[in-house]
Amino acid sequence: MKTEEQIGKALLDAAYKVHTVLGPGLLESVYEAALEVELAKVGIKVERQKPIPLTYEGKLLEVAFRADLILDSKVLVELKSVEALTNTFKKTTLTYMRLIPIKLGYLINFNEAHLKNGVVRVVNGLEESVIPSATAIDLQYPSRPLRPSRDISL
Repeated sequence: MKTEEQIGKALLDAAYKVHTVLGPGLLESVYEAALEVELAKVGIKVERQKPIPLTYEGKLLEVAFRADLILDSKVLVELKSVEALTNTFKKTTLTYMRLIPIKLGYLINFNEAHLKNGVVRVVNGLEESVIPSATAIDLQYPSRPLRPSRDISL
């Protein structure tokens, strides 16, 4: 069984390959399908467009939250093909991770000339491992402090 970190490495390898072959500027759904192909090659189970349940005051709300990809039930991946990633995208990724719950997530913007500029790693209670180029980002909500997440440039 692979760890979150091993799955994350496989994801990044697959994302770089997909970006090299397809380039920037396509629809998110194209990158999603291509990533599924690449990750299946290395034995990672991929769930696409997985519904994310939300319970409010004991009632299940029928809302349309969907994770782009869930890898081996351990890593959440949100894909974008936008001009620039915003803090809103990062916070949404973290919220999805809390609702599932999942400890490691990636937000990947394929609309970058160099994919390394479009990769954000988000941590939700995962034991922090040392990543040489990592810097902390603050993704905390006032009422519920979190461990710091990391935004890294690879």
